[in-house]
Formats: sequence, C-alpha cells, structure tokens
Amino acid sequence: MTAFPDANKYLPDEPLLDLPTAAEAMNAPVTRLITMVNNGTIIAVKDGGVKKIPARYLADNGEMNKFIVGLTALLKDGGWEETEILDYMFTNDPSLPGRPIDCLHGHLAREVMRRAQAMGF
Repeated sequence: MTAFPDANKYLPDEPLLDLPTAAEAMNAPVTRLITMVNNGTIIAVKDGGVKKIPARYLADNGEMNKFIVGLTALLKDGGWEETEILDYMFTNDPSLPGRPIDCLHGHLAREVMRRAQAMGF
C-alpha cells in the first residue's frame, strides 16, 4: 500500500500511538513495528503526517495482541482493503456485542476470528 488511511476519517475518536511510543510500550525496537506496518501485518494510519497505530492493538501487558495480527491477515487474504478492515474492527456489532477490536481482548476473540474467516471467504 502506498498511502496510509487518514486517521481523522477512519478512526476519528480512537486513541492512537506513534510508532516509537507503541514500541516503547511493547518493550520492542521501533524497527519491529515499522516492519509490521510495511509488510501489512498491522494497519497504521496517518495522523498529521505521522504514522500511528490504534492503542487497542496492544494488550493490557503492552504486547501486540496476537488476534489483531490474525484478524488482519484473515481479512486481507479474503480480499478486504485496509480501510474495510479498520471499519470492521472499529464499528460496533450488536451481535457480539461491541466492537470486534474490543472483543479481541476478551473471551469473544475466537468468535470474532471465526466470523472473519467466514466473511473473508
């Protein structure tokens, strides 16, 4: 992808972390996050010209939530665009209940993954 989705359009109210801040929270080198963004493992947005990721990508322990990586891969493999994936993850789904991104941090993570697999193919 040559352009990053606009944070103000796709995640206007979502807390975002620039890559150095996220890497520090993860206790990882910033190059790890840059690689994840550049190879499409996670989706970054542009906010004021700066690449950022949603704070919800990180688990409570500061590590990258493994389900974020898995969900992104599942949907990309199913032909979804990055903006569609962001919309899906950050839009409320009353049948879960809640936003898929929030459910990936709890007992509904596997249900979100199951649904994504069904939607992707």
